[in-house]
Amino acid sequence: MEVMSLQGFVLGCTCLQDGLMVENMHDVPYTVCPGPEVTAAMAVLSAAVRQSCPRVPLGVQVLCAANQQAIAIALAAGLDFIRAEGFVFSHVADEGIINACAGDLLRYRKHIGADNIQIFVDIKKKHSAHALTADVSVSQTAEAAQLFLADGVVLTGSATGQPADPRQLREVKNAVKIPVLVGSGVTLENVGNYLDADALIIGSYFKKEGYWANAVDPDRVKKFMEHIRKLRE
Repeated sequence: MEVMSLQGFVLGCTCLQDGLMVENMHDVPYTVCPGPEVTAAMAVLSAAVRQSCPRVPLGVQVLCAANQQAIAIALAAGLDFIRAEGFVFSHVADEGIINACAGDLLRYRKHIGADNIQIFVDIKKKHSAHALTADVSVSQTAEAAQLFLADGVVLTGSATGQPADPRQLREVKNAVKIPVLVGSGVTLENVGNYLDADALIIGSYFKKEGYWANAVDPDRVKKFMEHIRKLRE
């Protein structure tokens, strides 16, 4: 388990300004239905992070595609949002087939009284084959997520640490009115390509040597945030 930074820098998605996201990134190999021990551990960790950071927007993602569990954790720990996989359109991930879950997930959120928790959803998710939906563009996927009441969409590259396509970012931004986040591959060198995004999820770049499995490198974080502050000015 680890805490990842989520750095929003464009007005219009202020709820994500300099927030944090808790994710069980090191639980490889991931399973589509993680056991109750994962939910329990993530709830304890999320509550501890919330206690340490009471004023910071805080979210959770539970791999893989454990979106109802994430909603339950967020409610129990007092978090603000979740990141969800497989919200609309089925696809084949490296964990197996992931089926769309929007209807069940939003009904579950309503059922447990968690409507205050926002749901940011991956579209054309990384580490996945999208041959099943090859005739559905990334903008159409984003439009479907918006129709199905997602609070925002997450655009990624093909794998962890791989940059998203800036052309797809513009395409999705033009297609929807909800926030658009960039969720992989953002670096100090390419962040200028993503100034139209409403928020950035930074993970790999903040690690030593820019590798996702390494420990956080405070110097890389400092340099990146100094650059972001200049862009904000």
